[in-house]
Amino acid sequence: MQELTDRQKKLLVLIVRDYIDTAQPVGSLRLVEQYSLDMSSATIRNEMAALTEMGLLRQPHTSAGRVPSEDGYRYFVTHLMHQADLPDAIQHTISHQFYQARPEIEQWMTLAASVLAQQSQAVSIVTAPHTNQSRFKHVELISTQGRQVLMVLVSMSGEVSQQILSLAEPIAQERLSGVANRLNLAYAGQNTDDINALLPRADALENDISTLIVQDMRRADERVTGQVYLDGLTNVLAEPEFNAPDDARRALRLFEERSLLHDLLARTILNHGAGGIQVLIGGEGAWEELRQCSVVLARYGAPGTVTGTLGVLGPMRMSYARTIPTVRYVAGLLSDLVTDAFVDNTGDQN
Repeated sequence: MQELTDRQKKLLVLIVRDYIDTAQPVGSLRLVEQYSLDMSSATIRNEMAALTEMGLLRQPHTSAGRVPSEDGYRYFVTHLMHQADLPDAIQHTISHQFYQARPEIEQWMTLAASVLAQQSQAVSIVTAPHTNQSRFKHVELISTQGRQVLMVLVSMSGEVSQQILSLAEPIAQERLSGVANRLNLAYAGQNTDDINALLPRADALENDISTLIVQDMRRADERVTGQVYLDGLTNVLAEPEFNAPDDARRALRLFEERSLLHDLLARTILNHGAGGIQVLIGGEGAWEELRQCSVVLARYGAPGTVTGTLGVLGPMRMSYARTIPTVRYVAGLLSDLVTDAFVDNTGDQN
C-alpha cells in the first residue's frame, strides 16, 4: 500500500470516527460542514476516491458516501489512533468496584464481564484463570438420592467442576464427609502425578474417588481455557449491523458453540504474553461468524503459572479508542488480583 498523505490520514480518521458515531455513510459535504475543513467538497471527494482505490474505504451504494473497510479500520487502529489511558475517574470507579468485591474468582470474573460490557457497550468475554497443571484444593462429596453422590472439585486456581457419581450402594453423608476430609488433608496442593503416587489407598471408596479426581484434573489440564463468562449480548444485537436475523445468528454462533470460541482464543491471544492487546477485525479471513465484527482481546494473570483471557466483541464500527484502553486496564487489574491470590513472592503457585 502506498504511503498516505497527511490530508488523507486526517480524512480517514474523521470518516472512521464519524461512522462509529452515526452508523451512516460519510459524504464530502458532511465532512466540510461537521468539521469545518479548509478544503472543498471536490477535493475531499478526490481524496475519498483515492482512499477507496487503496482499499481503505468502500462505497455501499453508488450515490452514498463512504464507510471504512476492514483494511481501513486496521490502518486506523495500527497507525492513526491515539493510544490513551482510561480517564482517571473511570479507572478509579472500576478499581473501587473490584476491591469492594469478595475475593473470589467467580466474583472477579462476573464483575470483569459486567464492567467490560458496560464500558464498551459490546459483548464481553472473560475466561477464568487457568493453569497448565491443575493443583488440588478441596473436594466435597454430597449425598443426593439413593446411590447418587455429587462430587464438587475445586482447584488451587479457583476452577470448579461438578459430576454425579453412581456408587455401588447408598452411603451415609457422614461417611462421605469423612472421606472428603481425609482426601483434602492428603492431597492439598498436589498435582495429578503427586496424587497418583499416593494411590492406591486402603479404603476402597477413597481409592475410587481419588481415581475420579485424577481423571477430572487431567481433563482440566487438557483444556485451553477456564470457564467462560459473558455479558452484554443485547448490546450487540441492538446495533444496526445485526438487524438482519441471519447476521445476528451468525454472530451468536460464537457464543452458542463454545468450541468456536475456544478455537478463536487458542489461535489468537493464547499465543501472546499477558498484558498484550490483540485486535481482530472482520474475522481476519478465518472466522465467517465474525465477518461483521471486531474483537479486542488481552491475556491476564501470571505467565507460566495461571492465566486467563478477557475481551470485547462488537460491530466493526466499535469505538476502538474507548474499548482498547478499557480492555487493557481491566486485564491489568485482574493480573494484579490473580497474582496476589495464587502466586507467592517467589513465583510459585500457592
